[in-house]
Amino acid sequence: MAARAMQTAVPVEVPVISKEKEALRALRSEVLPEEGFLIQSPYTEPEHQLDLKTLDHENAILAQALTQLIAVREDYATEPYTESFNWSEVMGEVSRLTEASGKGFKETSFYIVAFLSQIKPSTEYSHLGALDKAAHAEAVASGGFLKYWFGSPDPELRNLATCIWRSRQDALDGGRGPAHRKAAGSTRALYASWKIDQYRLTIRDNADSWEIGRWSGE
Repeated sequence: MAARAMQTAVPVEVPVISKEKEALRALRSEVLPEEGFLIQSPYTEPEHQLDLKTLDHENAILAQALTQLIAVREDYATEPYTESFNWSEVMGEVSRLTEASGKGFKETSFYIVAFLSQIKPSTEYSHLGALDKAAHAEAVASGGFLKYWFGSPDPELRNLATCIWRSRQDALDGGRGPAHRKAAGSTRALYASWKIDQYRLTIRDNADSWEIGRWSGE
């Protein structure tokens, strides 16, 4: 989401990186999305699922590939964003899905937000989780929200959450509801510090190449 709209929260329990693949496999085996929908976050209830019918071909391809997104290092809260996830594997899945579709892939850019935070020791995780879950459902309903991922706080209570959107405008629209306003109003009370970084993911024609760079422009 955009800087003023982006608010994320830490859930009560999140699997550590060494168990992430196992946790994702268990999640997918136990919870099935509604027909035509996609589980795009740790929240699995119907109101948190992405309606693939609302997306064009390229966005639907990326959303499906992003179900394989995982962190590849434990220090993602302090190290470069582009080196913290298995982007090559995700883009390999984009290529595979593109080929299987027989429809090609037109060059498309996507909007990414990385929310870097340090929570206060006094913060109640259950409260953070409730705020986050409500804001997530609101953002999904707004449209164009392709992926949401969050990690676990490190020993210094630093963490990373990231959102991948169809466009920056979708992110702005998704952050205007009452749940986001409530989360934004709680930020100073819950976090010792926070920073929002914005990126542009560009996937070239036929998914032949891709790049992630700092966001510039509208």
